[in-house]
Amino acid sequence: MDRRKFFKAGTLAGVGAALLNPLQGFAHPIENEINYKNKKAKNIIVLVSDGMSSGTLNMANIYSERILGRTTNWIQAYKDNIISRGLMDMASASSIVTDSAAASSSWGSGERVKNGVINISVNGEQLLPIWQKFKKAGKKAGCVTTVPITHATPAGFTVSMKSRNDQSAIAEEYLNIGYDVLMGGGNKYFDAETRKDKKDMYAAFSQKDYNIAKSKSDLKKIDYSKPILGVFGEDSLPYAIDRKNSKELTNEYPTLAEMTQIAIDAMKSHKNGFVLQVESGKVDWAAHANDVAGLIHDQLQFDDAVKVALDFAKADGNTLVIITTDHGNANPGIIYGKYADEHFDSIQKYNQTNESLLNKIKSDTTEKDLIDFIHSNLGFTVTKEQADHLLDYYKGLYKDDDGLYNYKKLPFKSFAEIQKEYNSVGWISMDHSADYVEIAMFGPGQQNQKPFMKNTDLHYFMLAAAEVENKF
Repeated sequence: MDRRKFFKAGTLAGVGAALLNPLQGFAHPIENEINYKNKKAKNIIVLVSDGMSSGTLNMANIYSERILGRTTNWIQAYKDNIISRGLMDMASASSIVTDSAAASSSWGSGERVKNGVINISVNGEQLLPIWQKFKKAGKKAGCVTTVPITHATPAGFTVSMKSRNDQSAIAEEYLNIGYDVLMGGGNKYFDAETRKDKKDMYAAFSQKDYNIAKSKSDLKKIDYSKPILGVFGEDSLPYAIDRKNSKELTNEYPTLAEMTQIAIDAMKSHKNGFVLQVESGKVDWAAHANDVAGLIHDQLQFDDAVKVALDFAKADGNTLVIITTDHGNANPGIIYGKYADEHFDSIQKYNQTNESLLNKIKSDTTEKDLIDFIHSNLGFTVTKEQADHLLDYYKGLYKDDDGLYNYKKLPFKSFAEIQKEYNSVGWISMDHSADYVEIAMFGPGQQNQKPFMKNTDLHYFMLAAAEVENKF
C-alpha cells in the first residue's frame, strides 16, 4: 500500500474507516463512543509495558486484587467498558519473534524492519520516525522510560539508527532534533567521563536551553517553560520493589507515574498539542531474569502511569491514550496445584528483586547464612541441597549465562526454578516470544480500533486520529 495515499484510501482499510464511518469496526461497544465521533486527537499518549506477556498483565492484576485490595487501572478500564481492546501482530521483517528495536520501529516508521535496527528499512533506507512527523506538524514531543532514555523503545519513536546499540549517537540525535521532554536512565551516554568520545552532552543540552534534572529533587524545581532532559542513574532506574524498600532510592529516583505527570504538565498547554511515549522498560528486564517480584512490581508501576494518562485524558477530552506492549517475554504464569493460591500470595513477602538478592551472595557465604538470608528477605526456606546448588555458582563450579541483562552471570534461571516450588510461578524461557499483544485505546479514535491489527498499522492510526497528513 502507498502510505502517502493512506488518507485517501481510508485509514482503517487495515485499521478501520477512521474519518468516514466512526462506528465501523468496533472491537466491542464502548460506553463513551458518542463523545469521540468525528473528533480528532489533539494529544496522543502511548504507554508501553516492554516485554509484557499476557501472563504478566494477569499476574499483576491478581496480585493487586488479592494483596493490595484493588483492581489494576488497566483491567478496571476493561471492566468499566470505557476502552477499546484488540490484539496486534508484532513480527519484525527478519523474524516472527521481534526485538524491541524492530517492534518500536514498526510503530515509528510504519514499516517492518529487521531486528536490531531503528527505523532503517530492509533496503537500507532511513525512515522518518513518527514523533518527528508530529514535531513537523507543530506538536511537542517527548519520551519517558525506566531504562536508558536512549534505549530501543523510545528511540523507535524518535530517531533512525543502523544499530540500536549506538546509544551515545542516539543521545546526540535527540539534541539535534530538539525533543521537548526526555526522561529516563542512561547517564553513561551523556556524561563526558563515561562516553568514549568524551563529549559532554549535558553541557550541549544546557547550551540549547534545556533544563537538566539528575534527581527526584531536581524534578520538583523543573521549569516547564523550557525543554526537559531528566537522566536518573548510570544505566536504568531501580526496580520498583527495590526503590520502594529503600529510603535512599525512594528519595533519589522518581517513579514512572511521577515522570509521566511531569511530562504531561510540561507539554499540555502547547496550542498544537503534544505526543508522549511512556515505557516501563524493566518489565522486560525482569522477564529476561525470570524475576517475579521485579516483574510484578514494575508492571504495577506501569499501571500507576496508566492512571495518570487516563485521568488526564478523561479531564482533557482531546487525548488519545494507547496502552500496549511490544512483545511477550518468558510467558510467566501461575501453575495449577493444591497450594497455588497461598504460594502465589507469598510473593507479598518478597522485599527485593532476585537481582538485588543474588548480588549480595558471596563466594564465602555459608549454607546456613544463605538459607537464613533468603528466608528473611523472601519469606520461604530453601533446602540445604538448594542452598548448596546456588552456592556452587559463586564458587565457580557452574555458570549461568541466561538472561539478556545478566551482565554479572548471576544464577537467575536456577533461582527462579527453586522459587517455583514456593510461589507456583513458571516461565517458558528467558527471552522474547512471538505473542499477539494486547492493545487498548481511550479517547478520540478509539471507536475506530479493529479487534486485530498489524504493528505497522498503528503508525497510520495515530496520524489519522490526530488528522496529521503523512506528507513528510
